[in-house]
Amino acid sequence: MTFVLAQWLVTIFALISLIHVYWGLGGQWAAVAAVPQVPGEDGARSRPAFKPSGWLTLLVAFGLLLVAALVCLRVGWWMPAVSHQSLQWVISAIAMLMFARAIGDSNLVGFFKQVKGSKFARLDTWVYSPLCVALGAGLLAVAWI
Repeated sequence: MTFVLAQWLVTIFALISLIHVYWGLGGQWAAVAAVPQVPGEDGARSRPAFKPSGWLTLLVAFGLLLVAALVCLRVGWWMPAVSHQSLQWVISAIAMLMFARAIGDSNLVGFFKQVKGSKFARLDTWVYSPLCVALGAGLLAVAWI
């Protein structure tokens, strides 16, 4: 069971990392749905809340890949499993970040966001935030096996 969960986690984190690499290198596919939207002034169309830089997006991709590597370390893929308590706490802290992302900032992201109606907001409610909850739960399970 743990092996299957770890496979799922590593696959999801690696795929999300690859998408961020694509965006970091200038790709535009699905980019409009990846950044929170804010309402335009005086009824104008909504606009992105920010424009992520390429290098920052690549840094996010590296961080996501690092999470996948930590899961591999914990369950013993390609090397003996690491059961050190510090690894458990690091993975648990990342799980808490996933839960915090799902809850959100009460404005643009998460289940309790105020700004709704954009493509990002709909995907955030039905895909991104639930995925963060599932990833957080999976990380906690792997951390404390």
